Amino acid sequence: MSDECQTEIPRSFIELFMPPGAVKPQQPRSVITARYDFCEDMAQMLVDPARDKLFELGVTEQDVLERMLRGLRVDDTAFSAAEATWVVRRLAELLGWPVQTEATGD
Repeated sequence: MSDECQTEIPRSFIELFMPPGAVKPQQPRSVITARYDFCEDMAQMLVDPARDKLFELGVTEQDVLERMLRGLRVDDTAFSAAEATWVVRRLAELLGWPVQTEATGD
């Protein structure tokens, strides 16, 4: 069985590829899996830097998440706006931090 079939992708991520009212994503599973792996890896990689920024800058968790989101959105060739928002929400989840809409751009 291929790794692609074994990767469990959260519904919240799959929905990034579904237009409103659709029941199926617009991209094939292989594309969604590759994008998910990329976004999940980024969220995991940002855990330590986010903790460091919280301590170094003496700012709130919300401020750190907003900074991370701005950083991810600097160049939209790496992440779409929706993917950047998902990464920040996943980062907050990994850190156990609350997420407010300002930090996710909603």
